Parts: sequence; C-alpha cells; structure tokens
Amino acid sequence: MNSSRILIRNVKGLVGVEMPGKNREKVSGKEMRDLDVLEQAFLLIADGEIADFGSMDDCLFNPDTGGDMQVIDAAGKYVFPCWCDSHTHLVYAGSREKEFVDKIYGLSYEEIFQRGGGILNSARLLHDTSEDELCQQAQARLDEIISFGTGAVEIKSGYGLNTADELKMLRVIQRLKETSPLTIRATFLGAHAVPLEYRGRQTEYVDLVINEMLPMVSGEGMADFVDVFCDKGFFTVEDTERILTAASRCGLVPKIHANEMDYSGGIQVAVKHKALSADHLEYTGDAEIQALLGSSVMPTILPGAAFFLGLPWAPARKMIDAGLPVAMASDYNPGSSPSGNMQFILSTACIRYKLLPSEAIHATTLNTAYAMGISHTHGSIAIGKRANIFITKPMPSIEFFPYSFGTNKVETVVLGGRVVR
Repeated sequence: MNSSRILIRNVKGLVGVEMPGKNREKVSGKEMRDLDVLEQAFLLIADGEIADFGSMDDCLFNPDTGGDMQVIDAAGKYVFPCWCDSHTHLVYAGSREKEFVDKIYGLSYEEIFQRGGGILNSARLLHDTSEDELCQQAQARLDEIISFGTGAVEIKSGYGLNTADELKMLRVIQRLKETSPLTIRATFLGAHAVPLEYRGRQTEYVDLVINEMLPMVSGEGMADFVDVFCDKGFFTVEDTERILTAASRCGLVPKIHANEMDYSGGIQVAVKHKALSADHLEYTGDAEIQALLGSSVMPTILPGAAFFLGLPWAPARKMIDAGLPVAMASDYNPGSSPSGNMQFILSTACIRYKLLPSEAIHATTLNTAYAMGISHTHGSIAIGKRANIFITKPMPSIEFFPYSFGTNKVETVVLGGRVVR
C-alpha cells in the first residue's frame, strides 16, 4: 500500500531532526558532534514531504480513523534521513576485476592507467555498450543502493572521453532521473583522464572539453555540475583553471577531484573557483586545511577508494578539529570503489577515520546533501523537506549502526513519500 500520507509511530529514535527555524545547510567542526535524536517519536509524511514529527505523547493522529493514511509501527527501530551519496560514477559498462588482480600483484592505480587500463578501459567498454544496456546496468545499481538506505545520488560522466560518448553518458543519467525514485544530480566529467589518442597533446584535449563538450552539455541542460580530475598524472592546475573558468561562463557549478595521488594544488583551485566540493583529499596538509577554512567548499572524503586502493587515509579528524565540515561519499565506480554501500562508508568513517558516530552520520547525510546542492531539501528530518527516510531493523542504539558493519540494518525505505522497499 502506498498512500499520500504515512504515519510512522512508536519510533525508538528520530535521527538528525532539525527543529523549526534551525534547518542548517551544513555542520562544521565541533557542531558535527551534536546530532539531535527525538526518542519515542512519530513522523508524519504527506504529499512527498515531512509534514510533522514529535513525541508520541503529542501524537494526535488516530491510526484507526486515518482513512487513506498508511501506518507503520517502528517500535524498537530508528528512523534516519536517507544517505546522500555525493560522488559516484555508477553509470559504467561491465567490471574491472582483472585490474583488481593487478593491484594484488602490486601495480599502482597510476601504473594501471599508464598501461591503458583504469578509466581508459572503462571508456572502451562504455563506447561499445548501448544506452539501453547502460540504463539497465545502472538501474540495478540504483536499486542496490536504495536497499542500503541511499535516497539521493550524484552521478558523473567521464567514461566517454569524447564528445559523443560523454553526451551518451549524460543522456543515460537523464533517463535515470526520469525513472528512478532517487534524487539524482548529474556531473559532467569530460576531464576525467586524457584519452590515449591525445597522449602528448593534453592541451588539445582540454581545448576539446572547453570548446566542444562544455557548450553542448550546458546548451542542452544535461548537467548540474562540472568536475575535473586535478591530480598527479591527470590534469594540471592550469588545465583545471581553464576548464572551470569556461564552465562558469556556461553556468555550471564546479566540483573537483583533488589530492588523491599527491599534493596537486587541486584544493586551492577548488577554493579559488568556489567549487561546491573538493573530493578525495588523501593528501591534505596544514596549507590545504587553511585554504579550506572560511571557504564554501565542502571537503569530501571517499573511504571506499582509499580502502580499495590502499591509499593513505585522509586526515578527517584533523580537519574537523580545525573547524571544517567533512562529507563522506562512496565513489561507486568499477575501478577503485566497486560498491555504493553507504553503510560501509559510515562504519569506515568511525573505524579508520576516527569520527564519532554522530559526526559520521552528519558526514553522510546533511554534509553530503550540501555537496550536492540539496541540503535545503535533503539530509535531515525537518518539516517541509523531501520525505527521503529509512527505518532500521530493531537496534539497541545509534552506535550499533556503524559498529555492526557487515549487515544491512535497513528494513524500510521511503523516497519522496513513497515506500519503495
């Protein structure tokens, strides 16, 4: 049964509530420790939005006279805002487990790329796969991440590396937007890697991105954001500045892959160009933290990639202690993070990055919503926000969620006010 109204009763704890008038767009520094949880609560959903919530003592709705109201009893269970996964590449063809074995033999991500693997391998596979097949594969991945509690996701292009195939990817993302209950944002990432045919002529490829791809992408309204892989072995600070300057003229909001492989200057470029987020950040020192302080850039860490590639763990604890906000996303992609399980990201945030559970929940909900430009409608439980929530299985405490890292704790998922799982 799917009703226009849903009443969730006897909730053990409503997690991440924002009282009227509070409604923060992000949380930073010490604020990340403060996670409001309303115990023994109810939540009312109407017309796709959160209409009311409060203590069960104040619940005036009688389930026996609710008419078309769907009533869910959540005794012993928690209600969370859905995860917002602000960095994925989940439109791709096939898989890259052969490179997984290469990594076991000791080849680095950069070495695999230089041999024509990595992103270039995915580009070849994508070129040979139809839009319908790409949609079908991506939809299966979307269904999977919904089952883990994700309600909003950003999806990047970047496995095209030529105009036709980049547009092909963006068309697929547009089709997913139209058919999926998830909130989806699209990012144009033509500058993900330099194609083999442009080796030694990188400036010419950047020219192609600026002069041909960007005008077509923006002219057809195919992307919400633009991204550049500004890092060692990929695109330089100068390349990145050129692309972001051109993108701003097209009205595209910047996001940046930065400092995954080395200190690249990408974080400073993100600040200079007022990027919405700077992502990866394994190589972040005092100068980078200082640059981020006072900026509007959301530092976004991708634990799945660091785990899978054996990279250094980004200094999340130091960043938060310095007063920065931190977001954590999955980086779901076939080569360096083949999982979109945000429950694993939450657990890794606590286990390896030493975030408190309250900090980790903010990092995967409200702060990732900010990194997608949707924190006014997503990422917390507040009246008027989109009803993207999940109900857990019975749990003893909030801390149990990241602690029990090997099981799916989600029982019911509501997206846009509709029970989808």
